[in-house]
Amino acid sequence: MTDWESGDPLALEQQVCFALVVAARNVVGVYKPLLEPMGLTHTQYLVMLALWGRAPLSVKELSRLLQLDPGTLSPMLKRLETAGLLVRQRNSDDERLLSVRLTTEGAKLREQALRIPPAVVDRLGMSLDDLKNLHTTLTKVIAATEELG
Repeated sequence: MTDWESGDPLALEQQVCFALVVAARNVVGVYKPLLEPMGLTHTQYLVMLALWGRAPLSVKELSRLLQLDPGTLSPMLKRLETAGLLVRQRNSDDERLLSVRLTTEGAKLREQALRIPPAVVDRLGMSLDDLKNLHTTLTKVIAATEELG
């Protein structure tokens, strides 16, 4: 019999959902002071990561990559555009598509962002191998939940 089977299956500390929510909130908290000097929230940072790796992107592609609803993404893109980090423009081939590209300032911000991953690893005090294993496990959880529909 495993610990989970012998204990209370409804105990808060036994719940995967609780551990994931607290870990996510705490990890985002680790990023916050690192991102503030860049003028970014954590979610805006994720948008910028996607654009630094793949710009230009349509809003639809960006929404899919980030697994964010376009309605949630649009106001964030407007704020990043107001900050001068990106430009949204209609696709010349298909006016229905909105394309997002980085400005020079947005592209330059990538240099500052290169300091973020090692700083996060340092602040967490975990080995890179542990974090890679955690990422692999979380990716499996994401895939499993996506299969559920």
